[in-house]
Amino acid sequence: MFVISLIFAFVLSAVLAFVYMLTSYISYSDFSEKLTPFECGFDPLSKMRSPFSTRFFLLVVLFLIFDVEIALLFPVLASFSAEVSYLLLVSLGAFLLILLIGMFHEWNEGALDWVSS
Repeated sequence: MFVISLIFAFVLSAVLAFVYMLTSYISYSDFSEKLTPFECGFDPLSKMRSPFSTRFFLLVVLFLIFDVEIALLFPVLASFSAEVSYLLLVSLGAFLLILLIGMFHEWNEGALDWVSS
């Protein structure tokens, strides 16, 4: 069994070396795109960059915050199947109340309105 695996390893390494030798000699004529610096999707040679929407950034940050908080609820909801204790209900209620107050605050500030009037 050891001899078969050893032969297989040698044959596989020879095939891979042969494929590498075949593909390594291909020359590319156009390296201009690879030689340009990459800066987060912006063209580095342009004189003025388009401004990034702060409303979009704020909405993304809010989504991430609420998404992480929702992910934190899954273990609590899974523990409801085992047993329901008074401490678990109070802590879940406090957590949901904080989430609700935060969402209403952001709604009142206008952060959730995508189209401004």
